[in-house]
Formats: sequence, structure tokens, C-alpha cells
Amino acid sequence: MAEPRGGPATSPLPGRALTLDEIKRDREVEAYVAKADEYTGAIGYTEHGFRHANLVASIAGNVLRRLGRPERAVQLAAIAAYLHDIGNLVGRVNHEHTGALLASRILTRLGMDPLEMAVVMGAIGNHEEDTGDPVGEVCAALIISDKSDVHRTRVRNPDPTTFDAHDRVNFAVQHSFLRVDEQAHTITLELTIDTAISQVMEYFEIFLPRMVMCRRAAKVLGCEFKLQINGTKLL
Repeated sequence: MAEPRGGPATSPLPGRALTLDEIKRDREVEAYVAKADEYTGAIGYTEHGFRHANLVASIAGNVLRRLGRPERAVQLAAIAAYLHDIGNLVGRVNHEHTGALLASRILTRLGMDPLEMAVVMGAIGNHEEDTGDPVGEVCAALIISDKSDVHRTRVRNPDPTTFDAHDRVNFAVQHSFLRVDEQAHTITLELTIDTAISQVMEYFEIFLPRMVMCRRAAKVLGCEFKLQINGTKLL
């Protein structure tokens, strides 16, 4: 085999096929998720801790599993989803990029295969609608699962009279479910919203860029993204 220009190949040997359970048990990961949630709480953001990490990891893996993707891709999506918000411990701005770099340190220490690490880093670094693009199927699954976690349990503020728009919309969501129909090639976010707390239009005012990104992510997966609120299909 010909060597690449510039000298002999120096690529590291393939690493271990890490699992989500191994990531969850790591003390550094545990500390980063906890502190990221503490930071977002301090600046008034909704919950970004273990509940969010676990739920998004579960949904991301399930999306690819339901679509018949290889089990290794399922694991990578779950790992990327579990780690996607750890950059918040450094700061909210550009947390997706910081998080990708923090994840690379952790995954290198744990011996992850470099190619798989690159997939995870790319997914984390592209999960925000302002700066990211669904660069692959693992990334697409992370984006859709992250943006689908809209629910009243994420609201930290105990006083409804001081809710901002994000608190009000999240608190109004009584039920959310991401339905993957592999036969119809559709991914549907189903929400039940208490319109006495927040009108459906307010949801769109805040989350429309996220829904647009979900539509692009679903396309990468060969699917159409749909939104259903209170039984009515809106997208």
C-alpha cells in the first residue's frame, strides 16, 4: 500500500468500541454533565443535565434503530447525544464547539477509535441551529432528539408569574413524543400543549428555527419531518 505524501503513516491503531454505559460511568463525564447543568441553571436556562442527556441519548439511538441503521451507528448517536451539552460548563456561547473538543479529550482517554471519535465530535459540534448542519446520520439523529425535548419538567423557575417565553412554552407542553415510522419514512414530533398557558403561535415564534433544522436532519435520514400539536398536523 502506498504511503501518503509527507512521510510514513502515523495513524493510531483502531481503538475500542465504546458503549454508552461506559461513557455514563466515567467520572469526568459525570462531573461535566453536572456542572454544565449548574451553569445553565445559573443563567436562567431550562434543565440541561442528566435528565436531558439520558432522554436525548435514548431518543437518538432509537431513531437510528427504528430506521434499521447498524447497531454501531445507534451507539455512536447515543454517545454523541449524551455528551452534546457538556460544553455549557465553559459557557453557553459556542458550547457546541467547546463540547466537541471536551468530548475528544474524554474519548481519547477511553481509547475510542479515531474515526468513530470524529463522527461523535462532528455531531456534537453541529447540533445547534445557529451554527450547525446535519453533517451525517449520527448528527441528524442527535439534532432531532435534542430539539424534540420540549416539556414542562425542564422548567426550573418555580414562579409562573416570572416565566420568560421559553419557560412558558416548555411548561405548557404536557406531553411530547417522537414517532418514527420507518415504512412511511416520516419522523413526527407529537406535542400536547396547554393553550391556557401558551398559545401554539408562541411555540412557533421560539422554535421555528429548530423545526427547520429538524426538517433538514430528517432529510439526511431519508425521512420527512412532521409536527403535530394537539392532534393537528402543522408541518
